[in-house]
Amino acid sequence: MSRKSLVKMFVVLFVVLGALGSAVGQMPNPYGLPISLENAKKAAAPALAEAVKNNWTMAVAIVGPAGNLIYFEKMDNTQLGSAEVAIDKARTAALFKRPTRAFQDVVAAGGDGLRVLFLKGVVAVEGGIPLVMDGKIVGAIGVSGATSAQDAQCAKAGADTVK
Repeated sequence: MSRKSLVKMFVVLFVVLGALGSAVGQMPNPYGLPISLENAKKAAAPALAEAVKNNWTMAVAIVGPAGNLIYFEKMDNTQLGSAEVAIDKARTAALFKRPTRAFQDVVAAGGDGLRVLFLKGVVAVEGGIPLVMDGKIVGAIGVSGATSAQDAQCAKAGADTVK
């Protein structure tokens, strides 16, 4: 390989890694104390209401900043696998301080982004969103049961109620 080709490859790799870092950059918010059970239930309620409104069956999980389950609810007739997926999406969003959509987008781009698939504990599917109160990450919501976009729509409804 010529020196020119090597330099070109290095520059491309540097640009790709820079783009990957910004695409999946963590939120600058510090972690706070875990969300209370009362507030976790308040976050889950609008997510479930959004699912009911659209005739989707969903599982909703709320975890604390360390990924510990605080609240979980699964609607009747929700596929059983969605229970674990909702919890895993919430854990990913909390532990990595970013929505799971960020990982999904990087994987969808292919190339070096596929390495995200090998990060322990990452669910690279939309539907997990960190929960922020008073500027601190107090946990995350994870929703599963429909398409990833529909899961995210419900998760956003829940996350938007936490302030």
